[in-house]
Amino acid sequence: MPKKTEPNGAKKPYSEANLASTQKEDNPKAEKVIASGVTPGTTVTANDDEKLSWMWPSDGKIVATFDEGKNKGIDIAGRMGQQVMAAGSGKVMYAGSGIRGYGNLVIVKHSNSLLSAYAHNRTILVKEGQNVTKGQPIAEMGDSDADAVKLHFEIRQQGKPVDPAKFLPSR
Repeated sequence: MPKKTEPNGAKKPYSEANLASTQKEDNPKAEKVIASGVTPGTTVTANDDEKLSWMWPSDGKIVATFDEGKNKGIDIAGRMGQQVMAAGSGKVMYAGSGIRGYGNLVIVKHSNSLLSAYAHNRTILVKEGQNVTKGQPIAEMGDSDADAVKLHFEIRQQGKPVDPAKFLPSR
Protein backbone atom coordinates (compact mmCIF):
# COMPACT_ATOMS: atom_id res chain seq x y z
CA MET A 1 0.00 0.00 0.00
CA PRO A 2 1.36 3.45 -0.85
CA LYS A 3 1.89 5.72 2.10
CA LYS A 4 -0.37 8.78 2.20
CA THR A 5 1.55 12.03 2.28
CA GLU A 6 -1.30 14.55 2.28
CA PRO A 7 -4.89 14.66 3.53
CA ASN A 8 -7.79 13.84 1.19
CA GLY A 9 -9.55 17.18 1.62
CA ALA A 10 -7.86 20.03 -0.19
CA LYS A 11 -8.29 23.40 1.55
CA LYS A 12 -10.04 25.98 -0.58
CA PRO A 13 -11.11 29.51 0.34
CA TYR A 14 -14.80 29.83 1.25
CA SER A 15 -17.09 30.63 -1.65
CA GLU A 16 -20.52 29.39 -2.73
CA ALA A 17 -18.95 27.63 -5.74
CA ASN A 18 -16.29 25.87 -3.62
CA LEU A 19 -18.91 24.88 -1.07
CA ALA A 20 -21.14 23.51 -3.83
CA SER A 21 -18.33 21.49 -5.42
CA THR A 22 -17.29 20.06 -2.04
CA GLN A 23 -20.86 19.05 -1.23
CA LYS A 24 -21.31 17.50 -4.67
CA GLU A 25 -18.30 15.28 -4.10
CA ASP A 26 -19.52 14.13 -0.69
CA ASN A 27 -23.21 13.84 -1.37
CA PRO A 28 -24.94 13.11 -4.69
CA LYS A 29 -28.18 14.65 -3.36
CA ALA A 30 -26.37 17.91 -2.63
CA GLU A 31 -26.52 18.95 -6.26
CA LYS A 32 -30.32 18.91 -6.12
CA VAL A 33 -30.31 20.68 -2.76
CA ILE A 34 -27.96 23.40 -3.95
CA ALA A 35 -29.94 23.89 -7.15
CA SER A 36 -33.08 24.49 -5.10
CA GLY A 37 -31.26 26.84 -2.70
CA VAL A 38 -32.24 24.83 0.36
CA THR A 39 -30.01 23.63 3.13
CA PRO A 40 -29.48 19.86 3.31
CA GLY A 41 -32.10 18.08 5.38
CA THR A 42 -35.08 20.14 4.29
CA THR A 43 -37.52 19.21 1.57
CA VAL A 44 -39.37 22.04 -0.07
CA THR A 45 -40.00 20.97 -3.64
CA ALA A 46 -43.36 19.40 -4.26
CA ASN A 47 -41.55 16.97 -6.58
CA ASP A 48 -40.05 15.03 -3.67
CA ASP A 49 -43.36 14.99 -1.86
CA GLU A 50 -45.24 13.99 -5.00
CA LYS A 51 -43.24 10.75 -5.00
CA LEU A 52 -45.34 9.70 -2.02
CA SER A 53 -48.20 7.55 -3.17
CA TRP A 54 -51.64 9.04 -2.44
CA MET A 55 -55.20 7.81 -2.70
CA TRP A 56 -58.62 9.37 -2.09
CA PRO A 57 -59.49 9.17 1.61
CA SER A 58 -63.16 8.40 0.89
CA ASP A 59 -65.63 7.92 -1.92
CA GLY A 60 -68.17 10.63 -2.50
CA LYS A 61 -69.00 13.82 -4.31
CA ILE A 62 -66.72 16.80 -3.75
CA VAL A 63 -69.01 19.44 -2.27
CA ALA A 64 -66.34 22.10 -1.67
CA THR A 65 -63.02 22.60 -3.42
CA PHE A 66 -59.76 24.11 -2.16
CA ASP A 67 -59.82 27.90 -1.94
CA GLU A 68 -56.79 29.44 -0.23
CA GLY A 69 -58.75 32.08 1.64
CA LYS A 70 -61.95 30.23 2.49
CA ASN A 71 -61.49 26.46 2.37
CA LYS A 72 -58.13 25.02 3.39
CA GLY A 73 -58.96 21.62 1.86
CA ILE A 74 -61.73 19.77 0.09
CA ASP A 75 -65.05 18.51 1.44
CA ILE A 76 -66.29 15.08 0.37
CA ALA A 77 -69.96 14.23 0.98
CA GLY A 78 -70.84 10.78 2.26
CA ARG A 79 -72.97 8.65 4.58
CA MET A 80 -72.81 8.63 8.36
CA GLY A 81 -70.31 5.94 9.36
CA GLN A 82 -68.73 5.66 5.90
CA GLN A 83 -65.06 4.63 6.06
CA VAL A 84 -62.36 7.30 5.98
CA MET A 85 -58.99 5.89 4.89
CA ALA A 86 -55.45 7.20 5.26
CA ALA A 87 -54.63 8.90 1.94
CA GLY A 88 -51.01 7.80 2.36
CA SER A 89 -48.83 5.86 4.79
CA GLY A 90 -47.58 7.73 7.82
CA LYS A 91 -47.82 8.25 11.56
CA VAL A 92 -50.86 9.56 13.45
CA MET A 93 -49.78 12.85 15.03
CA TYR A 94 -53.19 13.85 16.40
CA ALA A 95 -56.48 12.07 17.06
CA GLY A 96 -59.09 14.02 18.99
CA SER A 97 -61.59 16.84 19.06
CA GLY A 98 -59.57 19.68 20.59
CA ILE A 99 -59.32 21.90 17.51
CA ARG A 100 -62.41 24.07 17.11
CA GLY A 101 -64.17 23.85 13.77
CA TYR A 102 -62.76 20.43 12.86
CA GLY A 103 -64.81 18.13 15.11
CA ASN A 104 -63.26 14.68 15.55
CA LEU A 105 -59.97 15.13 13.73
CA VAL A 106 -57.13 12.83 12.65
CA ILE A 107 -53.78 14.24 11.45
CA VAL A 108 -51.26 11.94 9.75
CA LYS A 109 -47.62 12.90 9.11
CA HIS A 110 -46.31 11.48 5.82
CA SER A 111 -42.87 13.11 5.55
CA ASN A 112 -40.89 15.92 7.16
CA SER A 113 -42.97 18.42 5.23
CA LEU A 114 -46.34 16.76 4.56
CA LEU A 115 -49.36 16.20 6.79
CA SER A 116 -52.92 15.19 5.95
CA ALA A 117 -55.95 16.07 8.06
CA TYR A 118 -59.34 14.34 8.20
CA ALA A 119 -62.09 16.33 9.97
CA HIS A 120 -65.75 16.02 11.09
CA ASN A 121 -65.54 12.27 11.80
CA ARG A 122 -68.17 10.40 13.83
CA THR A 123 -65.62 7.96 15.23
CA ILE A 124 -61.81 7.88 15.27
CA LEU A 125 -60.33 4.40 14.77
CA VAL A 126 -56.63 5.16 15.39
CA LYS A 127 -54.49 6.43 18.25
CA GLU A 128 -51.76 9.08 18.34
CA GLY A 129 -48.33 7.63 17.60
CA GLN A 130 -49.80 4.75 15.57
CA ASN A 131 -48.32 4.00 12.15
CA VAL A 132 -50.92 3.70 9.39
CA THR A 133 -50.73 2.39 5.85
CA LYS A 134 -52.28 3.90 2.76
CA GLY A 135 -55.90 2.76 2.55
CA GLN A 136 -56.16 1.78 6.22
CA PRO A 137 -59.48 2.83 7.81
CA ILE A 138 -58.68 5.61 10.30
CA ALA A 139 -62.14 7.02 11.03
CA GLU A 140 -65.86 6.89 10.26
CA MET A 141 -67.42 9.84 8.47
CA GLY A 142 -69.72 12.05 10.50
CA ASP A 143 -70.92 15.59 11.07
CA SER A 144 -69.01 16.56 14.23
CA ASP A 145 -68.65 20.36 14.23
CA ALA A 146 -70.18 20.50 10.72
CA ASP A 147 -73.53 21.28 9.15
CA ALA A 148 -73.73 17.99 7.21
CA VAL A 149 -72.13 14.54 7.01
CA LYS A 150 -68.87 15.06 5.16
CA LEU A 151 -65.13 14.56 5.29
CA HIS A 152 -63.06 17.73 5.32
CA PHE A 153 -59.66 16.68 3.95
CA GLU A 154 -56.53 18.85 4.00
CA ILE A 155 -52.94 18.38 2.91
CA ARG A 156 -50.43 20.71 4.52
CA GLN A 157 -46.96 21.21 3.13
CA GLN A 158 -44.58 22.74 5.66
CA GLY A 159 -47.60 23.86 7.67
CA LYS A 160 -49.33 25.62 4.76
CA PRO A 161 -52.57 24.28 3.28
CA VAL A 162 -52.09 23.13 -0.33
CA ASP A 163 -54.63 21.95 -2.89
CA PRO A 164 -55.14 18.20 -2.32
CA ALA A 165 -56.02 17.83 -6.02
CA LYS A 166 -52.30 18.33 -6.80
CA PHE A 167 -51.50 15.16 -4.86
CA LEU A 168 -54.53 12.89 -5.26
CA PRO A 169 -54.93 10.70 -8.34
CA SER A 170 -57.58 11.86 -10.80
CA ARG A 171 -60.88 10.02 -10.59
